[in-house]
Amino acid sequence: MFTKKTIEDIDCEGKTVLVRVDYNVPISDGKVMDAYRVKQSIPTLKYLLEHNAKPVLISHLGRPDGKPDTKYSLRPIVPVLSKLVGAKVVFAEDCIGKPVQKKLEKLEQGEILLCENLRFHPEETENSEGFAKLIAKPAQLFVQDGFGVVHRAHASTSAVTKFLPSVSGFLLKKEVDTITNVMSEPKRPLMAIIGGAKIADKLDLIKKFISLADIVAIGGAMANTFLLAQGVKIGDSLADREELPLAKDIITIANKEGKEREFIFALPRDVVVATSVDSNANTRIVDWGTHMVADIENYPKRVPRDATIVAEHEKILDIGPFSGSFIAGCMQLTNTVVWNGTMGVTETQSLLGSIGPFAHGTEIVIDGLLGQFGHRPFSLIGGGDTVGYIENRGLVDQFGHVSTGGGASLELMAGRKLPGVEALEDE
Repeated sequence: MFTKKTIEDIDCEGKTVLVRVDYNVPISDGKVMDAYRVKQSIPTLKYLLEHNAKPVLISHLGRPDGKPDTKYSLRPIVPVLSKLVGAKVVFAEDCIGKPVQKKLEKLEQGEILLCENLRFHPEETENSEGFAKLIAKPAQLFVQDGFGVVHRAHASTSAVTKFLPSVSGFLLKKEVDTITNVMSEPKRPLMAIIGGAKIADKLDLIKKFISLADIVAIGGAMANTFLLAQGVKIGDSLADREELPLAKDIITIANKEGKEREFIFALPRDVVVATSVDSNANTRIVDWGTHMVADIENYPKRVPRDATIVAEHEKILDIGPFSGSFIAGCMQLTNTVVWNGTMGVTETQSLLGSIGPFAHGTEIVIDGLLGQFGHRPFSLIGGGDTVGYIENRGLVDQFGHVSTGGGASLELMAGRKLPGVEALEDE
């Protein structure tokens, strides 16, 4: 359970409230391409407005290297936020000093002040107390509602709490509660689907789920490293040779877990390959039969020899139809599914505007989570590429919980403390 104070535990009536939000959203040609993170901040902002508070919002956007860059300005968020919250949003050209003070002096009751990108100042990522004091100066209360950044000890997540009473917003509480409950008391059977590129980035998470979950399925580019560790020829596929010892260790741990209890650790048994990631590249399916940690019975093993080998010039770019079907089938037996990481190269778009040539494995996972094959488990979705994909598909509202934090959700699932949460006042 969440053990920190929230805005409901403190008097915010008539106060100027500094709110750390996470508006690190995709912007193209001055337009917000996806407003999911902005939408998730609305309940907290409406609560503050209803209590006659003056919200002053601070956020980062991208990585502008500690200096002003119009490419990373938060200004395009103003009309989107105004429409979503149903109130006037005023923009300040900086996040500290006179630009903020002047706009705040003219801010009317029921209006919101959005400040410019925190990361235009290098002191933000340095967790500078001096910078944090300047951020905090106009306010009487600090509300942390940027779940996507609480795994970082930055000025706006850590140092700022030394200068203001600091509590949680509704989004942060919801994220921590949901993820913590799934990891501590999941409704079983529990399945974890993990994708991404590097094993090291999700090593603790994989180990956590091997000990916790009933089924762990691996996809994405990291699966290539596991396959290579098992002796599978992966051609020109992306893999990290330095991570081969890690992959072998994890396979050993998974095999041991499987002998001690009913547990499945599944790597792709068939894959989609091509010579490039181009949308018009010729693709084919390669199936190598029994090179799996979990041996699946009753599947054809007599196939042409060239269908069992990835050629030297080919790349593995997606899981194959059998592997996708196996994952979807496992979902029929589960009550909770945690998904972090796409199964293939979902960035490649189809020439005809339909599903990309290397996104079919990811689409099978989505169909399974949405109950297209019968049973619909509770789903917890995390990870930037995964969330970004389902956002582009317009499916965010159809899952159990879609996290606004990539790294933060990984850290929390792995059982680590989050600096931005730990810095808040205890309940």
